Amino acid sequence: MKDIDAIAALQDPVRRRLYEYVAAQGREVGRNEAAEAAGVARTLAAHHLDKLTEAGLLESGSRRLTGRSGPGAGRPAKVYTRARAEHSVSLPARDYRTAAELLAEAAEQAGLDAGLCAAARRRGEALRDSATPCGDLEEAMAVLAARGYEPHLEGAAAEGTPEDTPTPVVRMRNCPFHSVAERFPPLVCGMNLALLEGLIGTDGPVRARMDSRPGECCVVIEASKNNED
Repeated sequence: MKDIDAIAALQDPVRRRLYEYVAAQGREVGRNEAAEAAGVARTLAAHHLDKLTEAGLLESGSRRLTGRSGPGAGRPAKVYTRARAEHSVSLPARDYRTAAELLAEAAEQAGLDAGLCAAARRRGEALRDSATPCGDLEEAMAVLAARGYEPHLEGAAAEGTPEDTPTPVVRMRNCPFHSVAERFPPLVCGMNLALLEGLIGTDGPVRARMDSRPGECCVVIEASKNNED
């Protein structure tokens, strides 16, 4: 019933807006910031944020938002981040995660990495809306968002930024295969890379490559080397 309660908590439109804002930031969010983003009073935001925490959708903590410490730094404020736990609902209950883990274990033991990646690449190509690869990072982000990866652009140069600014890449806050990837990282991350190669293309303006970072998807999307000039 816990998963059902968690999903039910998002039926309230204000609560859903608050959750979506916090989840999209990829960092700790204070009550004032969340209230302003959702267009509600701070007290109402605090109530809903705490309800989301009780439902297991958010995690809460406290820190000084001023960035200072010692006398005069102010009291620690309550902050929120998206919970790491996953929630899914099916009635009657079905256990697809166990099936996925058993299949991953069998594939790993049988050395089927290459076959799995080939199948994943074909599936990515089949899921593609167009026969042509993604034309740019913006298009790739739209494709990734539709698949639940929660992409965000990192390193984008702003006006007046020095020329040595890092090349922009698309990183993803969510891995759709996270629970299985934790147990079988080489197998599942390789599968994920192959799937995304099929989805966005391997011979177009953008490419996928492995670049693991804690708490995010193991793959990033960037401009192809032959397209940077």
